[in-house]
Amino acid sequence: MGTNDQRVRLRHEMPARTLMIQGTASHVGKSVVTAALCRLFQRRGFRVAPFKAQNMSNNSFVTPDGKEIGRAQAVQAAACRVAPQSDFNPILIKPSGNTTAQLVVGGEVAGSLSAKDFDLVRRRYWTTVQEAFARLGRDFDVIVLEGAGSPAEINLRACDVVNMEMARYANAPVLLVGDIDRGGVLASLVGTWTLLDQDDRRHLKAFMINKFRGERSLLEAGLARVSQDTGMRCAGVLPYWQDLDVPEEDSLGWDTSQRRKKLRADLVAIGIVDVPVISNFTDFEPLAWEPDVELIRLREATDRPLDAVLFPGSKHTVQALRFVRARQFDRLARRVLDEGGTIGGICGGYQLLGRVIRDPDHAESDVDEVEGLGMLPVSTTFAFPKIVRQVAGRHTESGEVLAGYQVRMGRTVAASKTQPFLEVMSGDSLTILEDGVSLHAGRIFGTYLHGLFDHSPFRRWWVNRLRAAKGWSGLPETQELSLDARLDRLADFVEQHVAMPLVDRLLDEGV
Repeated sequence: MGTNDQRVRLRHEMPARTLMIQGTASHVGKSVVTAALCRLFQRRGFRVAPFKAQNMSNNSFVTPDGKEIGRAQAVQAAACRVAPQSDFNPILIKPSGNTTAQLVVGGEVAGSLSAKDFDLVRRRYWTTVQEAFARLGRDFDVIVLEGAGSPAEINLRACDVVNMEMARYANAPVLLVGDIDRGGVLASLVGTWTLLDQDDRRHLKAFMINKFRGERSLLEAGLARVSQDTGMRCAGVLPYWQDLDVPEEDSLGWDTSQRRKKLRADLVAIGIVDVPVISNFTDFEPLAWEPDVELIRLREATDRPLDAVLFPGSKHTVQALRFVRARQFDRLARRVLDEGGTIGGICGGYQLLGRVIRDPDHAESDVDEVEGLGMLPVSTTFAFPKIVRQVAGRHTESGEVLAGYQVRMGRTVAASKTQPFLEVMSGDSLTILEDGVSLHAGRIFGTYLHGLFDHSPFRRWWVNRLRAAKGWSGLPETQELSLDARLDRLADFVEQHVAMPLVDRLLDEGV
């Protein structure tokens, strides 16, 4: 598990200094704290890299060389002001059901994974994780590692590659984050320490409390007790921040992505269908930045008036299609369309709007063929290999140039000549490559382009089309902060509330 001699050798081979962010549970703020510290270290002139050995998420991103990694690591790479690469997230597990998942290793599909062979990652790919980390250690000055879930899941300790096993390999001190908004944060911090063995505890150097609302002085006795019982020092208390505006890692953050808006009479209502094993829900987060948009999470069909219904991607399109029919979202979509609204689908949402979905090789499902909703004149066939690439092209109706990425097993073909959603660029010139379909002056569309609403001029154009259908005049383009500016704002916030001298000592002293 790592002798002193081995650790000396590792420090020699991997000169980068390390700091690891772990949590008492999932969704306590690990990825956001990691991004903030990445930016703070980068602003001091260090070459900084993020690292998460194993991520379980259907929110993915495509690197410039066509590899797939977790979206959170792409955001953290932006915080480091470096291009994302597969070494930042060597293992990505994309759930396709309660007990099954697609396994992505080194940015490429490596097969499927079931809950009963969860230890396969440790047995087969631990060396891959080590090699990725070692390459970063040679190229960067500082590596900020992120754990997953909680290190106190002792039932999974023998399979671990992302929490304490990684802390040991990287010789990394651990900053433990707890979420007070969930309740029981002091018990979670002490309980995490208690459940770990002595060799793991030696990595736990400090703790941080996230999402605090109230008077800090009321916490002091509790903070002192945690330090007394565990030996961990308190690195800070982060107040609750409603308008974080940094992409969340998983769909647990969906309900907080909608900003509070002042009451206004001209809100455009956009429903997002919450399909099973939803993927890349971050496609729709930029819509929440618009002052006149109300995003509505649709778990059931509704009679309320909607100006648009959007179908997101899913890791299991056939399952999503069954869900859509069972919950009568197909009827809802047709009603909205008949009332002058807009229907759209991205990736899996595009596929299920078509006439038929075929999967002869069972690349994604256990069925050979299933009938789609028939709202778009297209058919989709799943096939290997997986298409993972960055793309850019001209939106055929607005003329805006959009850039994003595609992550898909499906190949979709239009049954007849239709207007494409996007004309894909190759180099500096337009080609005959086309993406998606747009019908009825854009009132129903499908596309494989993830990230289309990230482009502010297009987003405003699209929302103004919805306003025009209601007889309302358009609004000017929203001048929101860039991701780089938002990451600076996040770093400033964390720096204000965290004891950075203590964090610096952790980085310098190691374990």
